[in-house]
Amino acid sequence: MTALGPPDFLYGTAWKEERTAALVELALRAGFRGIDTANQRRHYWEAGVGEGLAAACREGVVTRGDIFLQTKFTYRPGQDHRLPYDPQAALALQVAQSLASSLEHLGTERDAGRTRLLGVSNVSLRHLAGMMQAHGEGPAFVQNRCFARTGWDREVRRFCHERKIGYQGFSLLTANVEVLRHPVVARIASRVEAGVAQVVFAFARSIGMLPLTGTTSAEHMKIDLESREIELTVNELREIEGLAG
Repeated sequence: MTALGPPDFLYGTAWKEERTAALVELALRAGFRGIDTANQRRHYWEAGVGEGLAAACREGVVTRGDIFLQTKFTYRPGQDHRLPYDPQAALALQVAQSLASSLEHLGTERDAGRTRLLGVSNVSLRHLAGMMQAHGEGPAFVQNRCFARTGWDREVRRFCHERKIGYQGFSLLTANVEVLRHPVVARIASRVEAGVAQVVFAFARSIGMLPLTGTTSAEHMKIDLESREIELTVNELREIEGLAG
C-alpha cells in the first residue's frame, strides 16, 4: 500500500523488535521517505512501524502523503504462531484478514481498491514467468534478496526491466560481504571518496534497482542516503556487476 510513487531508497524494518518505532521515526527524520514492513510477527513488528510513523507525523517531520509505505502478506510456513489471519480460512480470506490487520497496525486508511500497487517478494524467474502466463500481467514490484554471485539477480532484474516491473533489492550488504572487501570496490570507493557500502548502494541504483537498508545507526542512515549523490562510470558499473564470479 502506498501514498505516492516509490522513492529511491527504502528503509527496511525487519528484525528491529522493540526498537522498531524509534528506528522508523529516526529513519524518517534522517530523510527516508520509503518504509518497508510485513505482517509477519516472526521477523517484523508492523504495529511498531505504525507507531513510528504516527510519531513522526505528530512531530511535523512528515505527513502521511510524504511516505511510500509497503507491507506484505506472508503465507503460513513463513510465520510463527502469531498469525494475522485464520490459518483454516481460504487463502483469499487470509489475505484480506492480513491486509485489514496491517491497516490497523499502520493507522492507514484505504479506498475501495484496498491498495494501490501489488508486488511479490522472494521469487524466482520461474515464479514470475508462471505468473505472467497465468494472469497476463506482472506485479508492480519484485523484492528479492540480492546476491553478487548470481550477477546481482541478473535474470530476474532483466525480466523486470523488460516488463517495467520495479526491482527492489535487499541484503545488498549482508549477503555480499565478500564484495565489500573486494579491491575493485575499495578502489572505486577511494576514487569517489566514499565508503564501500555507499558504492554498493550507488551501484544498485545505477543499474535500476530500488535498494533497501535496515541499518539501526543514525550515522549510517545519513551515509546511506548520501550514496544518492555518487556517480559511477560505466566501466565501474561493469566491474562491480562482474564480481559475480
